[in-house]
Amino acid sequence: MNNRIQQLRKENKVTQNELADAVDVTRQTIISLENGRYNASLLLAHKIAEYFGLKIEDIFIFEENDL
Repeated sequence: MNNRIQQLRKENKVTQNELADAVDVTRQTIISLENGRYNASLLLAHKIAEYFGLKIEDIFIFEENDL
């Protein structure tokens, strides 16, 4: 699953640490999400979307082969 987390973070001038603190995860989790090595849980995806004021599907790009 691809996502726009890094792009949104940079557009909003938010560090990985700031985002991690805001959604209650480690910086390493944010790094893993951005690099596509980790798929967010529904709860984490919701927290990230809420943080940026967007819908989950505006941040996370689901492809048929992800299922």
